[in-house]
Amino acid sequence: MKRAKRTIKALLIAAAGVACCFGVPQAQAGTTITGAGATFPYPVYSKWAYSYNKDTGVRLNYQSIGSGGGIKQIKARTVDFGASDAPMKPEEMNKAGLMQFPMIMGGVVPVVNIHGIAAGQLKLSAANLADIYLGKITKWNDPRIAADNAGLKLPAEDITVVHRADGSGTTWIFTNYLTKVSSEWKEKVGNDKAVQWPVGLGGKGNEGVAAFVGKVDGAIGYVEYAYALQNKMASVLLKNRNGNFVAPTAGNFQAAAAGADWSHAEGYYMVLTDQPGANSWPITGASFILMYKQQARAVQAKEVLKFFDWSYRNGGKAAMELDYVPMPDAVVKMVEATWRHEIKDSAGKAIW
Repeated sequence: MKRAKRTIKALLIAAAGVACCFGVPQAQAGTTITGAGATFPYPVYSKWAYSYNKDTGVRLNYQSIGSGGGIKQIKARTVDFGASDAPMKPEEMNKAGLMQFPMIMGGVVPVVNIHGIAAGQLKLSAANLADIYLGKITKWNDPRIAADNAGLKLPAEDITVVHRADGSGTTWIFTNYLTKVSSEWKEKVGNDKAVQWPVGLGGKGNEGVAAFVGKVDGAIGYVEYAYALQNKMASVLLKNRNGNFVAPTAGNFQAAAAGADWSHAEGYYMVLTDQPGANSWPITGASFILMYKQQARAVQAKEVLKFFDWSYRNGGKAAMELDYVPMPDAVVKMVEATWRHEIKDSAGKAIW
């Protein structure tokens, strides 16, 4: 499968909080749209922005700073749109005057750095993954892990837990899953973009977590799948709700997303973790775009919507090459109808 051409070096620059301007650097004229937030969709937004700039001359300045930062920036009106992997509840959106729509779906995957263990070799149950992050399982050769991995040589090595240090939608998806599969996690830690981690080291962004796991022997972390691919990391097999150990693949992300009924999701609030299905990847999620319903800069807002319309209609191939799941056509039609209904200029006229 064709892989993304962007290097981890470029991604680490984004994680440091530098505003990455995608497009042709010498193009001084033309429109620039601005956004900030989730690192989960950064690889595909990057590819879309490059192609869109070639087609239209419009540039995207997207800061990959985490979902928490993206929500703060859109609320502060310092960007044209925010991006979050943690869907906002309808009441929270209404209070802020915001609306959201899903842009892409994909998988969050546990990745490990264990000597002699390759991608797809280590099997983890939901309970064992939760107990590792609770600090209750501390060695890779723990009998509970060994019971699911007959024939696999597990070292008597300390487990180093790596998690996000910033407010993160990837963390929201990951902890949402752990809350569903572990009553102890639900009671002691819970589900949020930032939590009080019982153990571990914090990395900034998906990029920072990937970098930490790659450097620390015995480490385990969680990243969006594109980062695991780009960094050639060893992803694990997870036991899903149907009791099957499954690999993180685009097909298995699609299996988890297949049952999503967006037409009944108020404000597009949808959670895709721990879905039933023989092949469903259990830590699947969507990434969302946040915009104000009332736009003082109507022309700029329309440019943002044009970019996302182009991405829906032309970005599917690039998304699948990076193992994301494009939004179904029926959902795209619903979303664009929502744009017409909800996003208006200061005079109350529809922008789209």
